[in-house]
Amino acid sequence: MTSQSFDYIIVGNGLAGLQLGLRLASDSFFAFKKIALIDKSAKTENDKTWCFWEKGHGKWQDIVYKTWEHGLFLSEEKRVELDLAPYYYKMIRSGDFYNYCKTKLKTFSNVSFIEEEVTDVEEKQEVEVITKQQTYQAKHVFDSRLPKAFSVKAKSSISIQQHFKGWLIETKQEAFDPEQFVMMDFSLRHRESTSFGYILPLTDKKALVEYTFFTPFLVEDQTYDALLKEYIETRLNLHNYKISETEKGNIPMTNFPFYKYHSEKITKIGTAGGWVKPATGYSFKFTEKKVEQIIYNLKNNRNPAAQLQQKKYPFYDKIYLSVLANHNHKGKWLFENFYEKNEIQDIFKYLDEETSLTEDFKIMKSLFSFEFIQAFFRTL
Repeated sequence: MTSQSFDYIIVGNGLAGLQLGLRLASDSFFAFKKIALIDKSAKTENDKTWCFWEKGHGKWQDIVYKTWEHGLFLSEEKRVELDLAPYYYKMIRSGDFYNYCKTKLKTFSNVSFIEEEVTDVEEKQEVEVITKQQTYQAKHVFDSRLPKAFSVKAKSSISIQQHFKGWLIETKQEAFDPEQFVMMDFSLRHRESTSFGYILPLTDKKALVEYTFFTPFLVEDQTYDALLKEYIETRLNLHNYKISETEKGNIPMTNFPFYKYHSEKITKIGTAGGWVKPATGYSFKFTEKKVEQIIYNLKNNRNPAAQLQQKKYPFYDKIYLSVLANHNHKGKWLFENFYEKNEIQDIFKYLDEETSLTEDFKIMKSLFSFEFIQAFFRTL
């Protein structure tokens, strides 16, 4: 086995690894640092869709596939129009993201791509990254592999799983409003669980339609298919449509202490670093913020993991997760109040973890119920 040395090795070329790699490579401060990105996959498939909100044009505007200024929240009893200004809701297809980042990264002479499967990372005088082919060394490793101790069934933490399946469907007739996406539609639920439809209309004849669960349990693949079919045919009243693409995913929404698995020379990133917002499962903009904090830390000679973890928001997230874990049927009520009693701009600000204590209290007040109060004191 041979060995190659780098200043930084990034394990995993997903959302976090590629964002971090591109940010490191494009900053002249790191121009003389050797950077390697290691992944067993070439990342050429369009395997997922990321959505996020932001004001104006962002740094990823060149690969934004679709943008919306208006949204909807729906249930059997509620219809809430969401006028997002000054925010935009944006969609990026992972295939475009992978290609964009890799194309840019390959222009930097100090960046190497290694297509191998990492089997272990060992912290010694330098960090050893062991693959099935050989061993690499680095002064610091950014590792996107989940800690071995993590499990959504671990009793030491609260975990909800955001699991979903989506069909990109095309119709012959005009069936969608391409200017308005559906954030949540609770008009069809699976056994009183927190489960809902989600629609991203791309044109008036084409849309990504997903059925999503925020639940402690998983379901069989045929359950997603049956619910998608029922949702499309009975709620959207569409019977003549073609499925052109399928996507499926499972995102952990958890208060597992990922931050405890950082060390002096290894920083956990992405889902493995707790970069998925526990209350929503959104990760794209969170990743951007965490990457900026890492860059700041490195340039100021601090541990890369310094201040990656907020203080008050994990407490709020734990209350929310506790309600969904113990009273999953209350999810519909929770989100109805969340969207009906708060301005969407305040919701986005809260979910972006940019609110004051006064603004936090206003959001919390809108969600007060017996179950919420129970969860609050249980969290205390």
